[in-house]
Amino acid sequence: MRVTGGIAKGHQLKLPVHVQIRPTTDRVREAVFSLLASYDCVWERVLDLYAGTGALGIEALSRGAGWADFVDREPRCCAIIKQNIQKVGFQQRTHVYCASVTKALGFIDGTYDIVFLDPPYSDTALGSVIEQLDDSNSICDTSLIVASHASRVPLSESYGRLCVVKERRYGDTCISIYQREALQ
Repeated sequence: MRVTGGIAKGHQLKLPVHVQIRPTTDRVREAVFSLLASYDCVWERVLDLYAGTGALGIEALSRGAGWADFVDREPRCCAIIKQNIQKVGFQQRTHVYCASVTKALGFIDGTYDIVFLDPPYSDTALGSVIEQLDDSNSICDTSLIVASHASRVPLSESYGRLCVVKERRYGDTCISIYQREALQ
C-alpha cells in the first residue's frame, strides 16, 4: 500500500499485523480523490474515521489538506497510523484518537471539510454514523462525507439533511459522497 498522489506520493504505508482490516486499495483511493477533485471545495480540515492504516487521511494531507484527525478504536491500528504519519513527515498536522467512532464524534472539536468513513464491511452502523455526523457540529453545509461500503449493502439516498451527491462502484467497493442539502 502506497500514497498515490501529492507530496508524499510513492511512500509505502505499513499495515498492522494480526488485525483484521480491509485497507482501501490504491485504485479506489485514486478514484476517491479524482471524484473529490471535481468539487470546488476546501481541504483544510479532514477527518478519517475507521482510519485503519490512516491511508485516506495521509493521502488528503499529501494532496494539500492542512490538518487531519484520525479515529480508530484498535490500539494496534492507532500505533500503525502514528508510524505512517511519522514516515511521511506529517506529525505537526495530525492527531490520532484511539476511540470508537461514535464516542469520538461526541468529543472531537471543530468542523471538517471532508470526512472519510471506511468501516469494515461487516459493520452495520455506517448509516447511524452518517446520521450522527449530520446532527453534529463536525460538519457544515459545504462538508463532503465520503463513505466506503460494500456494493452489496447499499446506503440510503439521505440521512437527515445529508444526501448522496455522487456514487461510484469499484468492484465490491462502493463510494458514496454525501453533502447537506440546501435549505429552501
